[in-house]
Amino acid sequence: MKLTITPKALNWFKSEIEVADGQGIRFFGKVYGSTQVHEGFSVGMSVDTPENILAETTEDGLLFFADEADEWFFKGYDLVVDYDEKLDEPKYEFNEA
Repeated sequence: MKLTITPKALNWFKSEIEVADGQGIRFFGKVYGSTQVHEGFSVGMSVDTPENILAETTEDGLLFFADEADEWFFKGYDLVVDYDEKLDEPKYEFNEA
């Protein structure tokens, strides 16, 4: 799994989310909603301390990651995190790995 954060998404995270030293922004599968490849599940995010990292990227000093516990959700896909200007929130795109 490859994790990509667009510059617009990075700006949103930096202005909206406070992350303490040693923590990062974790993406995970959560019940309810849907994605372009999952029915009944959507992407959740939280500020968390990384432990068993499945995928990670650091952008402008900010860590973004997915945990091995969520491999079932991301298996076979790369995740692109972008910014939705109309909703003023992140949007997620799954691409086949």
